Amino acid sequence: MEYEGGDISKMYYTMGEVTAMFGVNPSMIRFYEKEFDILKPKKNKKGNRLFSPEDIENLKIIFSLIRDKGYTLPGAKDYLKKNMGQSKDSQRIIGSLENLKKFLLEVRDQL
Repeated sequence: MEYEGGDISKMYYTMGEVTAMFGVNPSMIRFYEKEFDILKPKKNKKGNRLFSPEDIENLKIIFSLIRDKGYTLPGAKDYLKKNMGQSKDSQRIIGSLENLKKFLLEVRDQL
């Protein structure tokens, strides 16, 4: 998966930060927001979307299903309805493994 951000530590992320993390256009994020009920970014007085860390995790799961595993939108929706807990656990494991890989590559480069 093409997640380019670091650790999730902020309370809210702007649309620009989210699009940079995933390398997509804002229209795709807005489309997924309409299609998937699990995405519920807050909106400020101006109407700008503010994504919580939970929204970011849910986007990671959605992108993983659609990009990496080849699910269609209806298939991804159905999968999330039936396996949301399992999907979150799998995403945490993938994140941990990606961090471990990054660390090991840094160690290798220092040798």
